[in-house]
Amino acid sequence: MQTVITTTEDKMTKTVTNLKDGFATLRTGRASATLFDKIRVDCYGEKSPLNQVANVSVPEARLIVIQPWDKNLIGEIEKAIRSSELSLNPSNDGKVIRIAIPPLTEERRKELVKLAKNQAEQSRVAIRNIRRDGNEELKKMLKDSAITEDDEKKGSEDLQKLTDGYIDKVNKVLEEKEKEIMEV
Repeated sequence: MQTVITTTEDKMTKTVTNLKDGFATLRTGRASATLFDKIRVDCYGEKSPLNQVANVSVPEARLIVIQPWDKNLIGEIEKAIRSSELSLNPSNDGKVIRIAIPPLTEERRKELVKLAKNQAEQSRVAIRNIRRDGNEELKKMLKDSAITEDDEKKGSEDLQKLTDGYIDKVNKVLEEKEKEIMEV
């Protein structure tokens, strides 16, 4: 029974971690190097993550500087950023790429909050599905006489407590992200 609960908790932890990773790529009004985590650059015939071909730094709250390790890649990096869904306009001086992060409009902030709420809801659904799988596993163990009815009931209660705790975590992560998006 304990292995079911441990496995379930591990899966729920991964769900919350994935939500945080997803939120990291949501653009807020502030500059962040994590915005570029999903950008791939065409580098010597292969698509490579931006952070593997350049140094991404944030010298100011609304400025990102990208310094390619190979100056020949500057055009490819610019192209990858322009074609991404970030809606950013990079400019280069031949050595580095500078990207000014414009403040978000009220409308765009509301869109991002809606997107964040959608991602959080998907995480809550995933957590509930993980709970359901855990409960099914407990029922199977009961049917196979590996645990007693009392153990199954206690395990089910423990899974529900876990689920409630992880849904609270998802809500807290969403609340923080909402606050970050809505700040001007």
